[in-house]
Amino acid sequence: MAFKPRVFSGMQPTGNLHLGNYLGALVRWVEMEKTHECIYCIVDMHAITAAWQDPKELQTAIRDVTAAYIAAGLDPRKSILFNQSQVSAHAELAWIFNCTARLGWLNRMTQFKEKAGKDRENASIGLYGYPVLMAADILVYRGTHVPVGEDQKQHLELTRDIAQKFNSDYRKEIAEAGYTDGEFFPLAEPVIMGTATRVMSLRDGTKKMSKSDASDLSRINMTDDADTIARKIQKAKTDAEGLPSEEAGLASRPEADNLVGIYAALKDTTKLEVLREFGGSQFSTFKKALADVAVTRLTPVNAEMRRLVSDPAEIDRILKDGSERARAIAEPILAETKRLVGFIG
Repeated sequence: MAFKPRVFSGMQPTGNLHLGNYLGALVRWVEMEKTHECIYCIVDMHAITAAWQDPKELQTAIRDVTAAYIAAGLDPRKSILFNQSQVSAHAELAWIFNCTARLGWLNRMTQFKEKAGKDRENASIGLYGYPVLMAADILVYRGTHVPVGEDQKQHLELTRDIAQKFNSDYRKEIAEAGYTDGEFFPLAEPVIMGTATRVMSLRDGTKKMSKSDASDLSRINMTDDADTIARKIQKAKTDAEGLPSEEAGLASRPEADNLVGIYAALKDTTKLEVLREFGGSQFSTFKKALADVAVTRLTPVNAEMRRLVSDPAEIDRILKDGSERARAIAEPILAETKRLVGFIG
């Protein structure tokens, strides 16, 4: 069947969202909102897979991430914004997909190995099955395009495997239901966009900027004020050389490459253009320019986030409206999936 182009993506409500989330995801989501039907989720069910979450803190985090989505430029009237747990179809389809996915597939998932660490026996089943729930998140809306970071590409490949196996397992029932090409679920495509899709730590240019890093100096949080942003950039790790004039000169200099990439993304330009402007300059000069650009870009976002979180009732209204719109899409797809599987009612 010809699937309607539909974007799905989401973030977990754990820890502060940071510059990497903003540049690597949120600004790209806003761009896609102009050209696609978009569904953007706060994946609160995923948030409880790795560790116990304080219930009150989790509620606050859900609202904070919703505020960040909107402050970054997403329009809840254009896109569907909601938190995952309000749409039970995600969990129901995940169970069907648990019976479609194979243990061997999940055993190859590198993120589980990284997050579970050496104490895998104490990891939750939810953490192990995280990629299956992610597949349900996407396919319960028949999502065709998924903006993902490099670290999620393996999970999206699993989503495609699950969709393909379901289509194969139920090909007779799918054909009898009138899907002449044998496809009930689409094979979703990854969308990796932009100059700084992978923003690295300010303290170690070989590691991704992360909410879980012990050092707050490693990241610029979306809630940081202007002085804090400037201070973190001034303290960012660099090397003793000045900036090169060509991109090739960044190849073995991860910290320099990261800062140039951040500047390029904030200014919506290319690394080459940045180096043409600052090539030969010392980092002290470049960092001041980078701080000015970051403060100019992020201060309005920060202010809008503060305004939004001061009215939790309005955020809850937006999430309720979004969840109703999400259910209107998801529930018929889930109902048809159940019929294909052979469930009654």
